[in-house]
Amino acid sequence: MADVTSTLGDAAFSAPGQRGTRQRKVIREWLDTSDTFISAQQVHDAIAAQGGAVGLTTVYRTLQAMAEAGEVDVLRTESGEALYRKCGSDHHHHLTCRTCGLTIELTGPTSVEKWAQDTARKHQFTSVTHVVELSGICATCAQNAR
Repeated sequence: MADVTSTLGDAAFSAPGQRGTRQRKVIREWLDTSDTFISAQQVHDAIAAQGGAVGLTTVYRTLQAMAEAGEVDVLRTESGEALYRKCGSDHHHHLTCRTCGLTIELTGPTSVEKWAQDTARKHQFTSVTHVVELSGICATCAQNAR
């Protein structure tokens, strides 16, 4: 977890057009340690449990700004809650364990990418993006359930 008393300059931790703050730095560093999608409330609670002082509103605003800047991926739960994860910058999809939240980045087969492009073209859409999310139970959770 991030050391909230770091003396590094905050500007090194801000995306273009965003103000670098100690809170943003703490949130970014904490996300670097997570391999699961996590809610803003969970990020806030984890930072607070480790002695960090970041307000919940700041966590929500920072994660939203990071999502808009492409720094984190957002996954919506069935209930509509936004979950966040710091991912690679290349186009990818996710395979997520419904039990523990373990997430693996996947490169989609060219057939998925081609299907998305062909469908958009067929219906005369432009600037189309797509999200393919797979979920299941990881081997560890399946073993623990037995």
